[in-house]
Amino acid sequence: MATAICDNLFTRDVIQDPYTYFENVRENDPVHWNKDYELWLITRYDDLVWLTRHPELFSSAVFANDPRDPYPSINESDMGLYQYVKDFFADWFIQKDRPLHADMRKVLHGYFNPKAMELWRPMVIDVIEMLLDEAEEKGSMDVMADFATPLPLLVIAQMLGMPNQDRQFIRELAEKLLFIGRGEVDRMKPLTEGIQELQEYLGPIVGERIANPSDDLLSVLASGETKGVYSRDEVVANAILLLLAGHETTINLICNGTRAFIDHPDQWALFKQDPAGLMKSATEECLRYDSPVKSIQRIASEDVEMRDKVLKKDERIRWFITAANRDPEKFPEPEKFDINRYPNLHVAFGSGIHHCLGATLARLEGQEAFRALANRFESMNIETETIEYQPSISFRSIKSMKVTWN
Repeated sequence: MATAICDNLFTRDVIQDPYTYFENVRENDPVHWNKDYELWLITRYDDLVWLTRHPELFSSAVFANDPRDPYPSINESDMGLYQYVKDFFADWFIQKDRPLHADMRKVLHGYFNPKAMELWRPMVIDVIEMLLDEAEEKGSMDVMADFATPLPLLVIAQMLGMPNQDRQFIRELAEKLLFIGRGEVDRMKPLTEGIQELQEYLGPIVGERIANPSDDLLSVLASGETKGVYSRDEVVANAILLLLAGHETTINLICNGTRAFIDHPDQWALFKQDPAGLMKSATEECLRYDSPVKSIQRIASEDVEMRDKVLKKDERIRWFITAANRDPEKFPEPEKFDINRYPNLHVAFGSGIHHCLGATLARLEGQEAFRALANRFESMNIETETIEYQPSISFRSIKSMKVTWN
């Protein structure tokens, strides 16, 4: 029997276990109109892929073009802050449509090619070993705070040419930006604070890179202004995007993947037999099984029919990776965590022209993190009494997960 669909996506049940909720939506109303948020939920794998490959029908310029009020609602007094936030996020290249999106992405594309990313593997390994040495000295670690966060944050800061001593400051500001996917009525205030502080921090550094470019990622981005592709505000905004996206996805991959291994000791034992040989397929399954990103938003550019529903022009659409990556029509036994799963055509990094630019880097960091854990620890045990997740519609983020090992 079908379970009634609750439209509040921020209830504790949906945040803690989105898979049960989205299984019900996917099976009973895969193109579902959420009345609370005036939003279409897309939950089937094939629908998601079709949608991402028709960017002419579904605009990425949501913050520039969405005519509706924010959802969930915010304090009426914060509507001015909401406009400021919309204007900022509208400058991100992932919030642009063709041809502007292609031109802006092209500036950065070469930096993230797989061959270039592979050159960072030795540094990633060194950082991982350093962090795990520190953890072993303590005898335990919070996977989120002590391992998953400092690893990608150090790497992306190094890529951008940021001073290492600024990493904690950058993380604190980045956490404020994550309020964009939260549901609190007063979320615009920390969000605005994070944007303004990062703009103040990065603005002078961007100016210096334009005057004296080097070989770092920030200089590559700043070259977009010299080429006439980016404005100065867009360079600063997209530096913030690279900073946030360059570590948040990997944090969640490492945390969620580590939990999946602990919850499936048979797969951990299998992985330990050959960590180097299995790290790629294991990482892909971690990405599918408990994806770092839960959903992406679009807006209809015209009326579109999908599964006998009409998605009208300017209506909001969210496609849910959480649901698509466990679609039984695409993945046999989708609830099973199987590090040898093949093929594994998950959509954890999206699909189509907006496929995640940093996917190769996130994969590399995940592979080496899981390989190192398997080489060091016979087994791991979760000591945190209850695993709590951040109340976000966008990210699948563990708050804290303390582990010990044998």
